[in-house]
Amino acid sequence: MADKIRVGIAGARGLVYLPGFLDMPGAEVTAFCDLDEKFLFNTADKYSIPHKFRVFEDMCDFGGVDAIFIATPMQLHVPQALAALSAGKHVLCEVVACTSMDELFWLKEAVEKSGRVYMMCENYVYRPDAVLIKELVTRGMLGDIYYAESEYIEDIKSWLTYPDGKPSWRQYWQVGKRGSFYPTHCLGPIMKWFGGDAVDTVSCFGAGPFTAPEFRQEDTTTTIVRLKSGKMINIRIDVMSNRPNQIIYYALQGTKGAVETGRGIPSNKCGDKIYLSDGGVRVSRGIDWNDLWDYGYLLPEHYRNMPPAARKLAENGDYNCCGGDYFIVQDFIRACRGEIYPPVDVYEACEWSAVAMLAELSAQNDGRAMKMPDFKNGRDGLVYKI
Repeated sequence: MADKIRVGIAGARGLVYLPGFLDMPGAEVTAFCDLDEKFLFNTADKYSIPHKFRVFEDMCDFGGVDAIFIATPMQLHVPQALAALSAGKHVLCEVVACTSMDELFWLKEAVEKSGRVYMMCENYVYRPDAVLIKELVTRGMLGDIYYAESEYIEDIKSWLTYPDGKPSWRQYWQVGKRGSFYPTHCLGPIMKWFGGDAVDTVSCFGAGPFTAPEFRQEDTTTTIVRLKSGKMINIRIDVMSNRPNQIIYYALQGTKGAVETGRGIPSNKCGDKIYLSDGGVRVSRGIDWNDLWDYGYLLPEHYRNMPPAARKLAENGDYNCCGGDYFIVQDFIRACRGEIYPPVDVYEACEWSAVAMLAELSAQNDGRAMKMPDFKNGRDGLVYKI
């Protein structure tokens, strides 16, 4: 095995993770790819990245890259992942994984055939609050969990055009679609809390287009995800309403207690709270919520004592998942080196992303429940493994 995994980054969004890649002893950023030539050269020079590409396939063919981080617009994710896997590269891909159901089958089959690592970059799984809640669930402190909800509320109307006034890709691939087009930030941490369960059906209901009726995306959509176990997840997506950004909110209910995260962006929110009953026994009305972070000592040690580079990312807060972006890069590099299985593998990427496609179909059919395919099973009924 090479001393270092040589990484190529495609797209400006990938620069958010660059401090993590640069700090990893087992990684080296050797290439950067972007269509904007001026930005490409300025960025490569700024971070001393030696190789520059405007054409993604050229970077895939470059022998000085072992792994590629795809941080381009979502409609490019699967075509570029297929090109990278075909060239023998490991892939870390931004969310969502795809823009159609067919693409998901192409993707999972390509990963199975390639023998390379594919990991979806769902960084909200790595948020400290999500990691802490998972620890509480694993320890059984909340009992048998059976219901969760999440909200993703962000005003993206200013992102719908480029500085020159031309429509951005978001006009078509996000607000040009109905339903829960961007579910993985909501769904990813919750599915990890419901470890081992799987999505059975998806039903989506929209409130209608009020704020910006020229777009297909409704102001608010509610998506009901039923799991194989019969348990339920409720997801709200709202990127059109006129209101301050909330970004993300989670709630989890179990037989022994409940957790709710505070509303607002991570850097200024307050009110992360937990309620634990005495062994599941109903208690008096006088018992109230406690601060979730009273249990912060249960976080893994690397979260409690972050490396300096992770701490610096954490200071940026809102868009670095409070340091979690460092650890997703770390896990990807470890997976490429064969030290761990990818924490968000291709089957999770397919299932979580498919919720968007099924929600769109459901919204177009008055909330009809849509069945989730079993991406691990091929047409012959066999289970494929990476």
